[in-house]
Amino acid sequence: MSPTTATQADPRTSLRAGLPDRYLTPDDIAELFEVPLETVYQWRKKRIGPPGFRIGKHLRYDPTDVHHYVRDRKAAPEAA
Repeated sequence: MSPTTATQADPRTSLRAGLPDRYLTPDDIAELFEVPLETVYQWRKKRIGPPGFRIGKHLRYDPTDVHHYVRDRKAAPEAA
C-alpha cells in the first residue's frame, strides 16, 4: 500500500457528507411526539407537521428537518 493511498479519505465518507445516519419513519415521528400514527399522516396531508419526503412508496423524515420544525414551533408565538 502506498503512503498516498493510506492518507486518502474513505470515499464513503464524502458520499455520505451531510447525510444523517438514518432517516426517520412515520412511526418514529409518532413516538417522538407521543401522538397516534394517524396524526402524523394528517399533519402531512394538511402540511402542518415536519416536512417529509418519499423514497418510492416509503415516507421518511430528515432528522435535521424535524429538529428545525421543533425549533420553529418553540419560537413561534402561541396562537390565541
